[in-house]
Amino acid sequence: MTYPNSKWTKDHPLNYIIVEPKTYKEALTQACWIEAMQEELHEFERLEVWELVPRPDKVMVITLKWIYKVKLDELGGILNNKARLVARGYRQEEWIDFEESFALVARLEAIRIFLA
Repeated sequence: MTYPNSKWTKDHPLNYIIVEPKTYKEALTQACWIEAMQEELHEFERLEVWELVPRPDKVMVITLKWIYKVKLDELGGILNNKARLVARGYRQEEWIDFEESFALVARLEAIRIFLA
C-alpha cells in the first residue's frame, strides 16, 4: 500500500525514512544538522554577509530562521544536509520599518529591443 504524498510503502522500516527537522531544537539533536548549520555560518563569515552593529533604539530587528533540507541523488540516497539561515523580512511593515521597495524587472521583449 502506498501512502499519499509519499514515495514510501508500508514495507519500508521507519528508520529509513528521511525526516527534515522543523525547528532549531530538533536540528540540535543530530550532529549532521549542527555541522550543516556551522557550514552555513562559516560561508557567511567567508563572504562577509553581515556586520555586527549596535542595535538602534525603537527599531524592529529582522529575525532569522533556519530552513533544513535533505539533498538526495537520483537514486534517492542522501547527498548532504543543507541548512539555510534566512531573514524573516515579511515581518516588516511599509512606512514603519522601511519607506518603499520595488524590484526592477525587464520583460524579455524589452531586452531584445534594447539589444537590437
